[in-house]
Amino acid sequence: MAEQILQIENVDPKDLHGPNDRYLNKVKALFPKLKIIARGDFVKVIGDEDEMEYFINRYEMLTMQLERKGKIDERDIEDIMKANSDVELQQKMSESDVLVFGRGGLAVRAITANQKRMVSASEHKDLVFAIGPAGTGKTYTAVALAVRALKAKQVRRIILTRPAVEAEEHLGFLPGDLKDKLDPYLQPLYDALRDMIPSSKLEGYMEDHTIEIAPLAFMRGRTLDHAFVILDEAQNATRSQLKMFLTRMGRSAKFIITGDITQIDLPPHVPSGLPQAMEVLKDVKGIEFIILDDKDVVRHKLVTDIINAYKRRQETEEGSQNEEELTEQQ
Repeated sequence: MAEQILQIENVDPKDLHGPNDRYLNKVKALFPKLKIIARGDFVKVIGDEDEMEYFINRYEMLTMQLERKGKIDERDIEDIMKANSDVELQQKMSESDVLVFGRGGLAVRAITANQKRMVSASEHKDLVFAIGPAGTGKTYTAVALAVRALKAKQVRRIILTRPAVEAEEHLGFLPGDLKDKLDPYLQPLYDALRDMIPSSKLEGYMEDHTIEIAPLAFMRGRTLDHAFVILDEAQNATRSQLKMFLTRMGRSAKFIITGDITQIDLPPHVPSGLPQAMEVLKDVKGIEFIILDDKDVVRHKLVTDIINAYKRRQETEEGSQNEEELTEQQ
C-alpha cells in the first residue's frame, strides 16, 4: 500500500473538482481501488503503487486541461481518465487549430490563411515579422501564440512592448505614476491578454513579472532569455530603436514583430525602422516575414472597404505626384 500527496497548482481546486465536488466524485468512481481525499490545494492518494501512478498521470493531465481551457466538464474527465494510450490522450486533449482557450472557454484560433502562416512561422522560426493593415489580427494572433507558449511551459515569461508614440494626438499631461502615464499606449495589449487569461491569474502574472508590458525604450540594455517577446506597432520604432530591440534576443527566446507601414506616426523627419529592417533582414536565415492584407481583416466588414478606399486614394495621389515630377523634369 502506497501513499502520495499532490499539490494543486495554477488552477482553482473548486474548478478542478466541480460544484459540490461533482467532478471529483466522478474521478473517484473511475478509480475505485484508490482512496482519494481532497483538502484545499492538496489531494492525498492511497492504494496500489501502479494504479496510483496511472491516476497521478491522468490527474495532472486533467489539471493541465483546466489550465489550458479555463474550464472542464464531465466529458473532459471521461476523455482523459479513460484514454487507452498516451497517443489517444494527446488527441483527446488537443484541438490542433486552437491556439489558446480564453475566458469562459473561448477558443482562440488563427482564422485566415496568413494568420495560419503566422502560426506556422512562429512554430518553426524564432523571429517572425507580421506586417499588415489594421484589423488583420497581427497583435491578437501574436498574443495568443505567446499565451500558448507560456501555458505549455515553453517559455518562462511573456514580454509585450510598443513604442510610446502618439498617433497624431497630443495627450498632454497625464496624471498618476509612470505606469498610469504609459498604459494608454499599451491598452491594446492588455485587451488581448484579458480575452485569453482570467483576470485574477493575469493580475498575478503581472505582479510577479511572468507577463510584462512596457514601452520599447525600457528594453534597452536587457537580454531577454526564455521569453516570448512581442514588439507591437513596430512601424513607430526608429531605426536605432528597432536595431536595439532585435539585439535583445536571448537564449530560448521567441520574437514576433508586428507593424503597419501605412500608419507611421513618427515625425516627418524621423524615418521608421521597420521598412529598413524588412530590407536589411530579408535574406537572413531563421527569420520569416508574413505579409497580411485586406483578406485577413477580421473586424467589421466595413474595415476592409475602408482600407481599400484609402489604398486607392494613396495610389491616385502617388500617380499624380509622379506625373508632376516627370513634367518638371521635361
